[in-house]
Amino acid sequence: MPELLIELFSEEIPARMQARAAEDFARLVTEGLKAAGLSFGKVEKFVSPRRVGLAVADIPAARADVREERRGPRVGAPEQALQGFLKSAGLASIDQCEKREVKGAAYYFAVIEQKGGATAAALPGIVASAIRGLAWPKSMRWAATRFTYVRPLHGIVAVFDGKVVPGRFDCGGGTVLEFGNKAFGHRFLAPGFVEVADAATYRERLKRVFVVADPAERKERIRQEARALAAAHDLALKDDDALLDEVNGLVEWPVPMLGRIDAESMALPPEVLITSMRAHQKYFALETPERTMAPHFLVVANMVTDDGGAAVVAGNERVLRARLADARFFWDTDRKTRLADRVKALDTITWHAKLGTSGEKVRRVRALAAAIAKHVPGADAAKVDRAAELAKADLVTGMVGEFPELQGVMGRYYALHDKEDAAVANAIAEHWGPVGPSDACPTAPVSVAVALADKIDSLVGFFAIDEKPTGSKDPYALRRAALGVIRLLVENRIRLPLVPVFSAAWSLFAQGGLAASHSANPPAAPREGFADRPEAVARELLDFFADRLKVALREKGVRHDLIDAVFALGGEDDLVRLLARVEALRSFIESDDGRNLLVAYRRAANIVKIEAKKDKRENYGAPEPARYAQDEEKALAAALDKVAAESGALVGQEDFAGAMRLLAGLRRPVDAFFDKVTVNAPEKELRLNRLALLQRLAATMDRIADFSRIEG
Repeated sequence: MPELLIELFSEEIPARMQARAAEDFARLVTEGLKAAGLSFGKVEKFVSPRRVGLAVADIPAARADVREERRGPRVGAPEQALQGFLKSAGLASIDQCEKREVKGAAYYFAVIEQKGGATAAALPGIVASAIRGLAWPKSMRWAATRFTYVRPLHGIVAVFDGKVVPGRFDCGGGTVLEFGNKAFGHRFLAPGFVEVADAATYRERLKRVFVVADPAERKERIRQEARALAAAHDLALKDDDALLDEVNGLVEWPVPMLGRIDAESMALPPEVLITSMRAHQKYFALETPERTMAPHFLVVANMVTDDGGAAVVAGNERVLRARLADARFFWDTDRKTRLADRVKALDTITWHAKLGTSGEKVRRVRALAAAIAKHVPGADAAKVDRAAELAKADLVTGMVGEFPELQGVMGRYYALHDKEDAAVANAIAEHWGPVGPSDACPTAPVSVAVALADKIDSLVGFFAIDEKPTGSKDPYALRRAALGVIRLLVENRIRLPLVPVFSAAWSLFAQGGLAASHSANPPAAPREGFADRPEAVARELLDFFADRLKVALREKGVRHDLIDAVFALGGEDDLVRLLARVEALRSFIESDDGRNLLVAYRRAANIVKIEAKKDKRENYGAPEPARYAQDEEKALAAALDKVAAESGALVGQEDFAGAMRLLAGLRRPVDAFFDKVTVNAPEKELRLNRLALLQRLAATMDRIADFSRIEG
């Protein structure tokens, strides 16, 4: 079947916008095809610095007649609603609509009929509409045009079934682009064009003019050729997928080249070298066989040169020397001032308008870290306090001012230069972590205590001023902070009661500072907005942590409903203990006894719910032993007595598996009860007593976990 090929040729598109543009353009075109009643097959996307395109396979050469019915507002609806419906349906008057009754109410219906015909006749409108609908983070007008696009648009390839689509695109201001079949080559290596008829000729002929249009193919070419070039010099390419994606969006004909870093710059920390090369120049770092930083870099050029790249490499080496000279200046200058002497300058930096300065944050984190350190085995109180004091000091250094992503990293180097304890220096670097799910989680006790204090301080502060994440928006990265706390606690098995820590953090905010032992500044007056919210903040944060915990454990196969079942009991703020309860509950639910008992629990709960509604009561009270008429009732009551008497002690000893085994002992008496006992007995008192017994069954099980939260 015929294939549609489209390419939008323009000036250079920013790398960060390319992938999204290709996705959006493909969506807009395919939506247009669907609206026209056209089916299609595989969609292949192309994108490079100067073009966005796609190929859509298996489009029929002709369209069938299309009839669509749309239900509109009710008869008598406001005029604004009627006009909106008419506009969406492409109708001029409400008289063009039919009135039909739906469930006793009259509604307007629009019947839209589209006559079939040659597919090629519908394509110009589909292509033009997709181009106009393409949204960019930033766009521009050029010359006298009124149309906006990311960069000036120079040409449009539109070919269907090997023939040019008969259409044009009006950019306004007298600029009209005719659809054609000419795809332009590399700006410098082959500035002419090639004629294309389909995706196969497009890919093949563009390569003749030094353009790899397929982004996946181009990316893999960069990776393989870069690795080969490094290996030829007994080096290894340092993996950096984010940089690879960005470089892929900067070149159409990638040519890796190897450059050298001057010996003087190699004295800089490796992180500084890598960050400077990556952020400013888009260079890849290389490693020696010993996994140390190599005195070389790899640049991906967009050119083939007669001298084998010698001039390109020399120019890049010259630029890099200048960049690294700046970094050496910051490195040398920063080390002239001790990190401890920079702490006072943090009082001049506003952390958040409602939450005070970075200096205040440091003082709060010191106090909070001291409390948390008591729960972290092996955490030296003095080292924790020193690390918390210095953790943010590198924010006022020249190097971090130039490269904010090096915060913490540079603090560690400067602390070691100042002869600070290694545990303190490492904690300065690690207190930011873990940053993401793939980031290493700190394990050193001092680092863990400071990292927890820093994240919990931020979480409590922003929740207290009602700056919680909403939907997809999380400007202060609080979800990431909560996941960081969860990983720090769970992976290090830290037994930290969160509610008291949240309350302590809240108090430090409310007082505007800390005790005088940590600061020469006296505590300020209570901070506005914190007067009466500690319990609410703690409750909201626990709910937030429950949601994050589900996300964190989803990949490990832990069911979210089991976490809900334990959290719903309330009073559980030790995540290590909570997960032990969840694991015990999971094992129980996956056993035959657990599955059957869960079914019985639901049966009992449903019976009680239905009968309570009939009886207009919520509680049947405690069952009376004297009214047990059958042995099965007595056996169930005795089993419930045993669970009630022994489960509390087992839970208190954190023997959650034992508590679940105790529950498993209910299976036989429960099965026997439902087999032999008629709950809704004709005798009123007997019926009420049996309902009370079933209510007690549910209540007894819910003391160990809220089984009503368990799904499936």
